[in-house]
Amino acid sequence: MLITVARLVLGAVLLVAGVGHFVNADEFLAQVPSIFPAPEFIVAASGVVEILLGVALIGLPARYRPALGWIVGAFFVVIFPGNIAQFIEGTPAFGLDSDAARFVRLLFQPVLVAWALWSTGAWSDWRARRLTPRRLRDAQR
Repeated sequence: MLITVARLVLGAVLLVAGVGHFVNADEFLAQVPSIFPAPEFIVAASGVVEILLGVALIGLPARYRPALGWIVGAFFVVIFPGNIAQFIEGTPAFGLDSDAARFVRLLFQPVLVAWALWSTGAWSDWRARRLTPRRLRDAQR
């Protein structure tokens, strides 16, 4: 039950964030590294991806969830440079108006990756696949 709630909440968070890319684009533009071209496109594209991932987390059948978990986790890794750029460049957004606040935010990205892998069963599926028959017997004892 808890894992289901965690997956649904993560899906809702991604949906809200994805819509936010279009409603509050200026805040998201602050996270696009200044060296990237077409920041408006990056914000819109990542918003679409977040919406699609949110919908998938909420509605995709269980057999697809482990793969989806890896995809969502990878997405969080891919967008992490934006958070780093916001910290390095000192760009205020989302109420993060100090270096300390922006740094603390960086610590939450691994939590999001872990949340995606755990709530979709991706982590436990990977562990189960790694178990050789002998390890599986030993684990069942």
